[in-house]
Amino acid sequence: MTETVSGAGSQAKAGAGLAIERVFSTEGTHPYDELTWERRDVVQTNWKTGETVFEQKGVEFPSTWSVNASTIVTTKYFRGAVGSEAREWSLKQLIDRVVKTYTKAGIDHGYFATETDAEVFEHELTWLLVNQYFSFNSPVWFNVGTPSPQQVSACFILSVDDSMDSILNWYKEEGFIFKGGSGAGLNLSRIRSSKELLSSGGTASGPVSFMRGADASAGTIKSGGATRRAAKMVVLDVDHPDIEEFVQTKAREEDKIRVLRDAGFDMELGGNDITSVQYQNANNSVRVSDEFMRAVEEGTDFGLRARKTGEVIETVDARDLWRKIATAAWECADPGLQYDDTINDWHTNPETGRITASNPCSEYMSLDNSSCNLASLNLLKFLKDDDTFDAELFAKAVEFIITAMDISICFADFPTESIGQTTVDYRQLGIGYANLGALLMAMGLGYDSDGGRAMAATITSLMTGVSYKRSAELAGVVGPYNGYARNAEAHKRVMRKHQAANDSVRTLHVNDSATHKLASAAWAEVVALGEKNGFRNAQASVLAPTGTIGFMMDCDTTGIEPDFSLVKFKKLVGGGSMQIVNQTIPRALKKIGYQPEQIEAIVDYIAEHGHVIDAPGLKTEHYEIFDTAMGARSLKPMGHVRMMAACQPFLSGAISKTVNLPESATIEEIEDVYFQSWKLGLKATAIYRDNCKVGQPLSDGGGKAKKDAADAADAAAAAEVVEKVVEKVVYAPTRKRLPKSRVSRTTSFTVGGAEGYMTSGAHDDGELGEIFLKLGKQGSTLAGVMDAFSIAVSIGLQYGVPLETYVSKFTNLRFEPAGLTDDADVRMAQSLMDYVFRRLALDYLPFESRQALGIYSAEERQRYLETGSYEPTEETGSAAELMESAPTDKGAPVDITIEERQVVEQPTSASEEAGVETTKQAHTSAELMEKITGSAIDSPLCFTCGTKMRPAGSCYVCEGCGSTSGCS
Repeated sequence: MTETVSGAGSQAKAGAGLAIERVFSTEGTHPYDELTWERRDVVQTNWKTGETVFEQKGVEFPSTWSVNASTIVTTKYFRGAVGSEAREWSLKQLIDRVVKTYTKAGIDHGYFATETDAEVFEHELTWLLVNQYFSFNSPVWFNVGTPSPQQVSACFILSVDDSMDSILNWYKEEGFIFKGGSGAGLNLSRIRSSKELLSSGGTASGPVSFMRGADASAGTIKSGGATRRAAKMVVLDVDHPDIEEFVQTKAREEDKIRVLRDAGFDMELGGNDITSVQYQNANNSVRVSDEFMRAVEEGTDFGLRARKTGEVIETVDARDLWRKIATAAWECADPGLQYDDTINDWHTNPETGRITASNPCSEYMSLDNSSCNLASLNLLKFLKDDDTFDAELFAKAVEFIITAMDISICFADFPTESIGQTTVDYRQLGIGYANLGALLMAMGLGYDSDGGRAMAATITSLMTGVSYKRSAELAGVVGPYNGYARNAEAHKRVMRKHQAANDSVRTLHVNDSATHKLASAAWAEVVALGEKNGFRNAQASVLAPTGTIGFMMDCDTTGIEPDFSLVKFKKLVGGGSMQIVNQTIPRALKKIGYQPEQIEAIVDYIAEHGHVIDAPGLKTEHYEIFDTAMGARSLKPMGHVRMMAACQPFLSGAISKTVNLPESATIEEIEDVYFQSWKLGLKATAIYRDNCKVGQPLSDGGGKAKKDAADAADAAAAAEVVEKVVEKVVYAPTRKRLPKSRVSRTTSFTVGGAEGYMTSGAHDDGELGEIFLKLGKQGSTLAGVMDAFSIAVSIGLQYGVPLETYVSKFTNLRFEPAGLTDDADVRMAQSLMDYVFRRLALDYLPFESRQALGIYSAEERQRYLETGSYEPTEETGSAAELMESAPTDKGAPVDITIEERQVVEQPTSASEEAGVETTKQAHTSAELMEKITGSAIDSPLCFTCGTKMRPAGSCYVCEGCGSTSGCS
């Protein structure tokens, strides 16, 4: 690693420093003192092998942080050998290590007007981080404040020329970047094609041949030790003579994988034999020009050009080449497309050089031999209690974060001298956000709707506008970036393009109008201040995948993505996990006008089915709000493209996102996605068709894989039947009769005007054993039916059917009479059965079991309004004790609210007999969706913990341990 000179240190001070306003923290109180802290034990195992892969006890985190967030931060970001005195054990140590380094560098390089301003900056940054409002990218947490080189960038772009020295240097530089836990991309188009001659008279090898060596290197070096796999991007221009060979590389390898798999070789990702195939460690992209796209549109020929002379050495049919690109993508998801002219039309530094490549996930696009450090905001944190977006607070947060990101370049180290010099000279930043999908849902806006796109566009515009405004202010304090003078006119032209795009946004409701107004004011200041001061940063914003840091912030959705699914996994303190319905769903239902009883019924339905189709009481026009990336109501491919197109004009870089298509998608559909992406002004597009890859472990596959899976499923089903038969023979039920004299209670009730009486009798231990229901006149049909029902339920109770089973089955049944009751604990009932079994649950079930079923007394609901918790303090202890406790004997965690509608990983026989979907065989949300929907999700297994990863932008992320396949 080469430590570079700082950008600020190389220039004369231009101003007196920034005056920092206190916005988030409280004067006189440290941000840590505003939170309740607790100790946790972090133990991580590989579920396939049972091996403990990590253990650290007594780590300290705020009580508001989820178990998943604390696990990922402890395993990924705490420094020092586990078990040693040097090992970090508290989130306070981690944040202090980073924030104090940033603050000191800001003081040293003249960013702050006074020491007080520096202290306020430190407190504000600490508050934002500890309250999960934003996070820096992973290399910051890995390296800043440690004895290691201070690498802060996650994204790198390299360059390679047409010489052996340059090619071998490419291998070396990539290796160092992978070792540091980051990813790199480059364009190979300068390398002569296999159709051109060498100076010696021989024929050149061509870039594809050199890709083999780089691919082998990437497969050998596991980035950052065990942090993540090597991530890389390889780009080739569409006019390169070897373009067809490049397009076919990964598709032909997929053919090889199929043949080897069918021959019995282990071709799963990470398998013993997968290393025999090539090109599997890189994302491939074709860099297409407007000239080529117009040739495709018009059906004309297109010329492929020699690398040295630029002359056309071969002519191809543009539509034929276009078809080959789409066909290869249909077969194996590669190559993606990058739209060269669009990218360079928004380039702020064209006088320095063109943008030729991107980082592995395609969001960072800038000069060759450059890097970008990223940070992402948690959008859901800026949603106010009235479900409106707090644009003013968001803008204040952006100012602090951009300031910190620019400061980091002053002390950062870089893997090569050339990357360090370019980054110091141009100071590229990549601020972005996560949780957009959750935010839109909570606001009652569909992801694929005009309202959703307008809200996303205005937020993105505000973020980048405020970033460049602060960049111009910083230029007035510590000077513009070194390369600004030669690119000043181009940079200001791009700022005006952003401003014009902002002016063209059409808002649809009050909230996006307010956000748009702030964005317009920010862009006006950008143009004015930029004219006066210049800019501190050549680039400001990107939309990254936010995989690991998304979990650190407890985000429901990553980057620009919609919700992955409506149900997901949640880890529990003390071990275990459970299925929950995303917490934004009840908030969204309340926002669009549904009543608590309706919300409860809809959430129950989602918990069981995983989607909203035919949910009780949910209007069909509201379905789109709950559309997700996977499942029965999955978004259409163009819904993803339209959302990207809405946000792209307000980003310095691009967007890391994959457009998912069903297995049934055609080549023509892929052609349309790629073509419309160009028409709509995207900078890059990647697609993935379900089950198009076989070189990874899938829940379903084609050919032999499907047959094997079906055979395995049949065998498992047969074994289950045998097991149940044996179980019935061995464990015959016995009746537990009530004593002659027993305690009983009689309850009078009214439901929707219908009056009735219920008498319930209990065993000596208080367990319910019988019920009698009196409705209607004696001798009437209704009275006879209720007598028969009472006898059936009573006998079932005495034979051991748990009351929880009856409650889960008969609550939420809808029929007349229904409506208001005279019971303070159950104010509304959807039927007589709904009321009766809610009343029985309140009378006979313990609090923990009722909480799992979402049934609370009036006193408990009042307690929730006052304290934010249903738990009776005298029964279950303090909130801190609750967080440290394991799941209760009944199988329901005590720290989950009604909105989460959960099922515990290790349920009792009661929950199993009740027909509740258990999660014994699932370990992540991806696997959970497979169980609920019965369809496969194409994702690799995590190398660390063995669970199925889920898509995050153009990459994959593991919910179990936070490992990613990407670079951010």
